Amino acid sequence: MQIAQALYTLASPVTIIASLILFTAGALLYNLYNYLPPPFPSSSPALVSGRVPVLGALRFFTARWDFFRSAAAHSTTGNFSFNLGKYQVIGISGDEGRKFVFDTKLLNFSEGYGVLFGQAPPQRDNTDDPHMQKGFAAYFSKRITQMMKSENLGHNLHKYFHDMRYQLDHIASTSRNNITQPFDSIYEIVFQLTMRTVGCDDIAEDPATLTKVLHMYEGIEKSATPATLMFPSLPWPAVISRYWSGFKMYMIFKRISDERKRTGKKRDDCLQFLLDQGDDTANVISFVQGALFAGQLNSGINAAYVITCLARYPEWRQRCREELAQVAGRYAKDPSSPLLDQLEQVPLHVWESGFTINDLCLKESIRLQLLGSVLRRNVSGEDIEIPNSAAKSPTGKPEIIPNGAVVTYHVAEVHNNPDIYKDPEIWDPSRYMEGREEDKKREYAWLGWGAGRHPCLGMRFAKLEQNLIIAFFLAKFDFWLVDKNGQTTETLPRIDVNAHSARKPADKTYVKFEVIGR
Repeated sequence: MQIAQALYTLASPVTIIASLILFTAGALLYNLYNYLPPPFPSSSPALVSGRVPVLGALRFFTARWDFFRSAAAHSTTGNFSFNLGKYQVIGISGDEGRKFVFDTKLLNFSEGYGVLFGQAPPQRDNTDDPHMQKGFAAYFSKRITQMMKSENLGHNLHKYFHDMRYQLDHIASTSRNNITQPFDSIYEIVFQLTMRTVGCDDIAEDPATLTKVLHMYEGIEKSATPATLMFPSLPWPAVISRYWSGFKMYMIFKRISDERKRTGKKRDDCLQFLLDQGDDTANVISFVQGALFAGQLNSGINAAYVITCLARYPEWRQRCREELAQVAGRYAKDPSSPLLDQLEQVPLHVWESGFTINDLCLKESIRLQLLGSVLRRNVSGEDIEIPNSAAKSPTGKPEIIPNGAVVTYHVAEVHNNPDIYKDPEIWDPSRYMEGREEDKKREYAWLGWGAGRHPCLGMRFAKLEQNLIIAFFLAKFDFWLVDKNGQTTETLPRIDVNAHSARKPADKTYVKFEVIGR
């Protein structure tokens, strides 16, 4: 009887809840202990002030650009040290520092973003696959380079034309009062074109599934929080959500892959190309997921922002439209045919490099929307000396990047620098034209397509899809910027320079249109 009473007491709700709380607290303390940051070597750059014990410099997440320039200003060398959870981080600034970060062979690109970016599905290295002996990053680079070749982009061109016309007709027929929100509608077009290029046609041609996968993508993108980045092994709700969304996306692609293998049915798309190479199915799907994430966020925001700025500035809209008519007319079999039809006769190489005004508008949008910091990591196995740091160091000795430390450089140091770009907060594509060329005032003063050893692997497709979207939108609509009540406005959406990456504006953006092309 006494034993039964004791067991009942142990099993009471209060006891169970108290036990769970103690267990959770113990697990949390154990993990926090394992995440204690190691001490910085004495030759590291100066430590920033205001760090929270264990957690580190949280302003890196809450106000990154403000934190970065303050830390750089309080350091005699412009370089500084801080921790984020267990990770040691070295901030680099200045022209020489920027050049070092982009040019050195000693810092690893994928390791840096893998630790402190976290806006992609989890990947795995399968060394049983002969294509994976150098790891997933090497496999990804090889395959994405293959997908960017002219033959692959060229055979998709007619599909891109179809997708553009379908999407713009959809905007025209479904938008209430002829008003669209470009950071939604244009963003969706980018996702479809990206799915065409690095995904599969089955999803690109199924609006319901395409929308479902886009929502999964957005769920994973939002799961990168300070807590999940600093303590990734703890079961945060965002971590669980990220894995669940990634799993659902994975299963959609797996179902399509398995069906193709079972039936022998093939499609002329990226997924089929990878399967035909004999790549492991899991790696194929991981590649497709990773490529979608690499291609969507910046391109989706940039395309929407270009359309928004063209809606705000009629003089640039007119210049783009005039160039568009000239280029299309050069290749039109029937110059009297509708402009939309003429665009489908423009060859690939012209879409890539034949729209000078479009390129200027895109370049300026990228300058404003490329937010956050460049990330690298020292995985060389030894400390790395920061070039030319001894001259400014109070000790007269060079500063070092400890082995295992993440290195960060903030893009705003050049893109928002008034000594380089006049009125840097203003959208002004003419700043790159002959006679001004503000981006050439300093080395690596414009970082839009990457620089040095790490140019953007998907740059060809990114430029192509941006030109397609701008051109077809101009040929289909005349348009202008309005507020939520449909009244004309000159107020562009506010850009948060403290953001970690490109993002949709906090306030909705509206563009009113009139159909001018069929």
